[in-house]
Amino acid sequence: MAVYIDPPLWPAHGTHFSHLVSDSSLEELHDFAAAAGIPERAFDGDHYDVPERRYDDLVAAGAVAVEARVLVRKLIASGLRIPARQRNKSLKVPLFNRWDAIMPGHDALFLDLLDRWSEPHRKYHGCTHLLSVLEALDLLTDPADPPRTVLLGAWFHDAVYRGVAGQDEEESACLAEERLDAAGLPEGEAAEVARLVRLTSDHRPEPGDHDGALLCDADLSVLGGEPDEYARYVADVRQDYAHIGDADFAAGRAAVVRQLLELDPLFHTQRAKELWLDTAHRNLMGELA
Repeated sequence: MAVYIDPPLWPAHGTHFSHLVSDSSLEELHDFAAAAGIPERAFDGDHYDVPERRYDDLVAAGAVAVEARVLVRKLIASGLRIPARQRNKSLKVPLFNRWDAIMPGHDALFLDLLDRWSEPHRKYHGCTHLLSVLEALDLLTDPADPPRTVLLGAWFHDAVYRGVAGQDEEESACLAEERLDAAGLPEGEAAEVARLVRLTSDHRPEPGDHDGALLCDADLSVLGGEPDEYARYVADVRQDYAHIGDADFAAGRAAVVRQLLELDPLFHTQRAKELWLDTAHRNLMGELA
């Protein structure tokens, strides 16, 4: 058992940071950090971020200095590593790269949306869900010609989230119209994004509404995940509704699952059906049982 530290190579806040990890347990890592006076806020799921000025004294305290690639291998081998897409704080760069590809020069709007998706009351409806929807659209669309309004629909579809079905989608749609009009989108695009956002309240696009089908299918792609991914989704949704008692949540969730099972079709595009339909039905039936 050992605690490892990599060189201070990661720039942020006017300095550079190292990563501090354990190869055996988070308990060992937390104990070492506490003894070294590293604040709890520096912990990021599977490691501590520590500033360059602390590197030498942490090595002196017993942290084993290794190259960054060795540290990553140690962390993976320990079984403690959290994938970046499951850790909201790690998603700012990949999300910004995606945003900049469709809305270059609108950094302020990106930061506003990022703040909304990062609100502390969100567990499932957070940045990981946003990235998952965008990644699902990667699978459903032509990467050489991504439909901008559909991508923006993904960015705005849960931009307002208070756990009130229907109202959240309506307020998100209104926000999209307001912010995208102000951003100077061509006439009609902001209204189209708002229309797409409203469709995610019931996931029932009209026949022939290809763009609506794309966004609805991507939003529901989590239903077709592997068993552990689906179980994590259900657990995260429960945390989003932590203010509701167990009995009321169970009844409400069962109603939602039945509603999803009654959707015909559940997925609208052929590609989504091939990717997720059979697994989604198994997951939903298993949860209802």
